[in-house]
Amino acid sequence: MSALPHFTPEQLSRLTNDELAEAIQLAQALALCDARNRLWSFFPETGPLRRELYAKHMEFFRLGAENNERLALCANRVGKTLTMGGYETTCHLIGEYPAWWEGRRFNQPIEAWAAGDTGQTVRDILQTALLGKTGAHGTGLIPGDKIIKTTPRTGIPEAVETIQVRHSSGGASLLGFKSYDQRRESFQGTEKHVIWLDEEPPLSVYTECLTRTMTVNGMVISTFTPLEGLSETVMSFLPDGSTESATIPIVQATWDDVPHLDAKAKEQLLKRYPMYQRDARTKGIPQLGAGAIYPVPESEILCDPFELPKHWKRAYGMDVGWNKTAVIWGAWDDESETIYLYSEYYRGHAEPSVHASAVKARGEWMRGVIDPASRGRGQKDGEQLLKNYVDLGLHLDMANNGVESGVFATFERLSCGKLKVFRTLQNFLSEYRLYRREETGKIVKSNDHLMDATRYLVVSGRSVAKTERPKQDRERNNLTSWMTA
Repeated sequence: MSALPHFTPEQLSRLTNDELAEAIQLAQALALCDARNRLWSFFPETGPLRRELYAKHMEFFRLGAENNERLALCANRVGKTLTMGGYETTCHLIGEYPAWWEGRRFNQPIEAWAAGDTGQTVRDILQTALLGKTGAHGTGLIPGDKIIKTTPRTGIPEAVETIQVRHSSGGASLLGFKSYDQRRESFQGTEKHVIWLDEEPPLSVYTECLTRTMTVNGMVISTFTPLEGLSETVMSFLPDGSTESATIPIVQATWDDVPHLDAKAKEQLLKRYPMYQRDARTKGIPQLGAGAIYPVPESEILCDPFELPKHWKRAYGMDVGWNKTAVIWGAWDDESETIYLYSEYYRGHAEPSVHASAVKARGEWMRGVIDPASRGRGQKDGEQLLKNYVDLGLHLDMANNGVESGVFATFERLSCGKLKVFRTLQNFLSEYRLYRREETGKIVKSNDHLMDATRYLVVSGRSVAKTERPKQDRERNNLTSWMTA
């Protein structure tokens, strides 16, 4: 009874039975009122869950002001469903926005869809978030006094097909629940002002939804954790697997971007996830799929750049071709038996002289390993190309091009922490995310130039790696060579 509002324990002890019953009814009414206005409890001005701590959420809302499509590519448990997609959709349905809102506003009733994987998950997740649990409709995000009526969905117990919502302009908005298992055809036909896609949709469904919003200047809001990896849909948003190549505005929210997950909760959750899922579930980075050749999360291999000790031996791996020539530089820490990939070169449609100049600029004294025949040339052509690069001043040796043995050696180093990559190597990371096998097991020979160069370096680079000699030693050696010539 001490939890009843406005009463101290001493005051409660002096109440009559009738007064106590009335106080209980008051507490229940206030609790119901709060539940039926849940929307406005989010993003307060002050407190441990204050708005300023949800910067990624604010950015996502703000991007809606000028963009017709957006993606929240998020970790699990950061609030992408309830406090991103659900919150914004509700504001648009009722036409009411908080004072701090900087996103799109609709001043008239709208027609909207909220869609997810299956009819059951839509009922259990989206319907519950917006309406509340069965038997308690009005306790979700949509305020209870805004709900005009609901219609049931046939075939799924307790599922709702549509919600009619009172809009602030005096009219009524209409929200329909959809699921991807209804297939693309069910998304045809009508115009929509807002479509919220929670969880990753098939690309055919996504493009159909875009079409539904075009004529009314509507918007498509997507919120999901990329557990399907570099799927057709994700690749349409991220052509090279990274947000740097994004074709639409994307907000990535990680566990570290929200205040409601404390260190203990994150530690417990992390232990429950398989290693290959951790980047997706904690950072919103697309999961490494079943076809990934190196199923090791980026977080396990990346490191911040640092000044390499001068006594570490160095070499580079080189993969050549007209469409793309790629070079990767590595340094060996013999004490820990670790290779650090610290620099890269990535350029297409240029003559060998251009590539050679770029390679020499990073250390003309260094040796490299190359397999020019790996791009489909005959051995004779490969030897000629090697000679061309040697004549241009590069110190090169032929690499061992055993593909599967090289892939295994590289994977072994990656998985045991013996191959580290400076996080500044963005071209390497783009290829790493896409490096995969076909269903037949064959390696996909596309966007793999730095992957091949890395393989050459891991297998053959150590035998040619060396340290740079001091300048005076090089000058002394040059003088001796001249005198004995």
